[in-house]
Formats: sequence, structure tokens, C-alpha cells
Amino acid sequence: MRIIRDTLYLDPADRGAVAAIGNFDGVHLGHQEVIAQTRKAAAALSAPLGVMTFEPHPREYFASVHGADLPPFRLMSPEAKAHRMQKIGVQRLYEITFNETLAALEPADFARKILHERLALKHVVVGADFCFGKGRAGTAADLQAYGTEFGFGVSIAEMVTLSAGEVSSTAIRNALSEGRPRDAAAMLGHWHRIDGEVIRGDQRGRDLGYPTANMSIAGLHPPRFGVYAVRVDILSGPHQGTYNGAASIGVRPTFGENHPNCETFIFDFKGDLYGAGLSVALVDYLRPEERFDDLDALITQMDADCHKAREILANV
Repeated sequence: MRIIRDTLYLDPADRGAVAAIGNFDGVHLGHQEVIAQTRKAAAALSAPLGVMTFEPHPREYFASVHGADLPPFRLMSPEAKAHRMQKIGVQRLYEITFNETLAALEPADFARKILHERLALKHVVVGADFCFGKGRAGTAADLQAYGTEFGFGVSIAEMVTLSAGEVSSTAIRNALSEGRPRDAAAMLGHWHRIDGEVIRGDQRGRDLGYPTANMSIAGLHPPRFGVYAVRVDILSGPHQGTYNGAASIGVRPTFGENHPNCETFIFDFKGDLYGAGLSVALVDYLRPEERFDDLDALITQMDADCHKAREILANV
């Protein structure tokens, strides 16, 4: 997969794709349906399969412009999103810089200058709720009209619904906030994952007999704080592979005031993971975060957590 950030000086091979357009936060089942339709159109036109997304997320951009204190809401970092796109077969990821210039483009100018003149897209696919251009004034129906005018096709994918309702990033965030990772996974079509680099922590886990791989969750929507049964992919380094484990997400109240992070104990593993890329999939929520009066009580609870996590993961 090629990641294209500069639309002014494009390699000719990166023009003429068929692309899905949206933010695709989480790459959930609704997003996957949009991309599936894009794949069919790309095959029919013998064109590369593309996805156009925006960095920073428009919500983040407008919050910074207006000085708003926006709580972390993203389900995925840009790197995690790119990894997921590659995994599902996307060939061109157009990671468009969302800035003052782009935000000021009228809908017709976005369609003409970006989609037609710069990228020369043959066909685009958007969700039914897609909005674009200055003030989000353009609709999916408007895009179809512009496509006719500028010579590219436009398909509109309907919203995906499950028995519990419409699939959306908001519904997934709500499920995670309530400690329902399985419900989130049902909407995502995959386990919700926290991806990142292993960083150095306080190394308390090693002293307790539970060495953990620590990862920042800064900028991401925080799941309900507590302990989870997890499946762990080590993405780089000599220990690459898939493992089971238990992760604690939160502020570690037993040890005072701390920034939220994700600490993962990987079962039956020995090795140095500092600097390695990790992808931690939240499989099941075990219990809320607690403050323990002494370390013996904490270790006893960790023993129980790991035993329960092993039982759950053996049946996943």
C-alpha cells in the first residue's frame, strides 16, 4: 500500500484510482461496506483501490482553531488506521492534510480541484451521511451531481445496521466507555485495538512478578478503565507473533496520580519489548480499576485476573 500525502506532485501511478472518502475512524463495518463497494468499482474499472482520509481529523482541526478543549475521541491513531487499511487490501491511502485552505474550499471546488484535477479519480464511494466542503455544505447527492459535471462516477453506500441499531463510531465509543468490548467488536467487525510503541514505565510490574509492556493512550478515546483479557500482536522486533494476555487500562490508583496508559502482561513470554510495535486487542472486560491498600492484595487480584483471562481467551 502506498500512502500519499502530497497531492500537488503526484506520481502518475497514484492518479486515476477509485477511492472511498471519509474519516474511517475505527474502520468499522459501515466503513468496510463503503470500501467493499469501492473494491468492486475499482475491479470493474481496472483501477487501484484507494481510500481518502484526512489528517488531522477535521474535528481536531476545528477544535484547535477555536481553542476548544476537545476530549480524546479517536478510536485509531493514523498509524493504526493505515495498518488496518493495508490489512484489508487498500492500495492507495490518500492521507489529505486538513488545514485552513482545505477547510475553506466550497464543495464544488473540492470536487473539481482535489478529486478531479489533482487525483483524477475515476470513481468515488461515500456513505449516505457524507458531508464535505466549507461548512460541511456539500452532501452525498451534491457529490453525485459534481461527479457528472467533472467526469467521475459516484456511488452512495447505505448505513449498516445491526439488531442493536446503526453502526457508527459514536456507538462504538459508547460501548467502549461502558466496558463492552464485545459489542464494540460486533460493530467494528474486529477487536478494538490499542496500537503503539512500547515505552518505559516505572517497572513496578517486574518487581511484582508481572512485567508489563506499557503504551500511551494519549489522543485516543479511553475505554472504561479496568482490566481486560487481551490478544496481543507484536508487530516488530525478534518476538513478532500473536500472544494472549491481560491488560490494565487506567491511572494506576494504587501508586498515586498518573497519566492514563495501557499496561499489558503477556502470558508465557520472556523478552525485551522496549521500542517494539504492539497491537493490543480488547477481548473482554474483567473488572473496574481499583486502589489496593497493600501489594499482596494487588498480586492476589492480578493472579485471579490472569486466571480468568486465560479461561476466556482459551474459548475465543
